[in-house]
Amino acid sequence: MSNLVYFLGQKAYINITNACTNACKFCVRDIKDDVKGANLWLDVQNVKADYVIEQIKNSAQKVLEGGEIVFCGYGEPLIKFEEVKKICQYVRKEMPELKIRINTNGHGNFVNKKNIVPELKGLIDSISISLNAQDEELYNKISQPKFEGAYEAMLDFARECVKCGIDTTMSVVSKFREDEYKLDIEKCEQIAHDIGAKFRNREWIKEGY
Repeated sequence: MSNLVYFLGQKAYINITNACTNACKFCVRDIKDDVKGANLWLDVQNVKADYVIEQIKNSAQKVLEGGEIVFCGYGEPLIKFEEVKKICQYVRKEMPELKIRINTNGHGNFVNKKNIVPELKGLIDSISISLNAQDEELYNKISQPKFEGAYEAMLDFARECVKCGIDTTMSVVSKFREDEYKLDIEKCEQIAHDIGAKFRNREWIKEGY
């Protein structure tokens, strides 16, 4: 079975899909196949929650030691929203001391054709949303979304997360092709704060971590 659960340092990560609504220029999956030796290209595309839960059980002690489990792999986790919910429900019941975070591009509502945020409330502790740019034009260049209106969809999703009281961070990747992509860090930070979210500026690292 593929690496559905992998580790960076002590922290456990869940890699539940390779599908994504973006094709970000800086994405590590276009550079290499693995993260710290864990190949994240899945040999099973229709991943079920039970597959992930099995791997969590098999690494339970190590998972617990990290204190947090993060949905983040070579795809957009909220494309598999129903499976994500089942995994979160299991963790909440069997490992209540664990924090749960989702790293997302913010297209969950668009993909699922409904507002999924109220269903995440109480299941997760925090969410990190890829803002990526200060405006739609630059966002489209960097993120290369597969549908129109992706930037506004992401912003609306962030607003819903804040509205529901989820600990929300909006992030950008700086120092990536700076001559080509004129990222305005201050404007991005202001956008996040205006929405009511925290802000994270992550400098680009070729290896992705």
